[in-house]
Amino acid sequence: MEGGKGGADAALVEMRGIRKSFGNVEALRGVNFRVNAAEIVGLLGDNGAGKSTLIKVLSGLYGADAGTFLFRGRKLDWTRSGVSRARGLGIETVYQDRALGLQQSLWRNVFVGRHIHFSSSQFPDWGLIDVAEERRVTAELLARMGLGGGRLTPDTRAGVLSGGERQGLAIGRAMYFDAELVVLDEPTTALALSEVDKVLEFICGVRERGKSVVFITHSIDHVWAVADRFVVLSHGLNAGEWTRGALTLPELTARLREVAL
Repeated sequence: MEGGKGGADAALVEMRGIRKSFGNVEALRGVNFRVNAAEIVGLLGDNGAGKSTLIKVLSGLYGADAGTFLFRGRKLDWTRSGVSRARGLGIETVYQDRALGLQQSLWRNVFVGRHIHFSSSQFPDWGLIDVAEERRVTAELLARMGLGGGRLTPDTRAGVLSGGERQGLAIGRAMYFDAELVVLDEPTTALALSEVDKVLEFICGVRERGKSVVFITHSIDHVWAVADRFVVLSHGLNAGEWTRGALTLPELTARLREVAL
């Protein structure tokens, strides 16, 4: 049964006692996780800690086996979730290796699966894509995100973008579709320092718009630069949680080493 409306001070997303197994393997063993409004949360942990499984439950790709899921304080049944349902709540996920179709144009990437169609009064029941409008919106998005320095157009193939530009476009796409929460899976991996700085700027821009980010990474110094709070998983369990002012970067690094043992 779905709960009633949450209060104004409720967390944006709260997950309590989340469990997820694959056969005999328990990937999540009662994880608690929350994200507040206008907050960047760093989700950390070693390989196999459960980070990827948790964000796939959060994004609706997997249903939870057990646990409680609340959105703005309203309890939802998340055992039978779905990506479209999560997107309907404003949860958008950018996976490391699947952010864009590199052989496709930028405008097609922005609107893949969610195209703008001509109004039914003009073309009833045809479902025709309004390509001109999608190109116009993409051009505005490129300018708003400061991508390409004028060298990119909506018809540019996504494969020519740098790694940082690809992340920027994916983040911009999420914001265009009114994301309340953007989940980023290793957004700074294998990027040059200047590219990392640009992606971190994009991430801070999401928070400045009053939206939230979950930043999954192995690059502790990158997430340290922007996150408000850090949540650490280990072997499918919560292993620690700290606000930014509660410890130094060396202390956070030491804590991560301890839980990885």
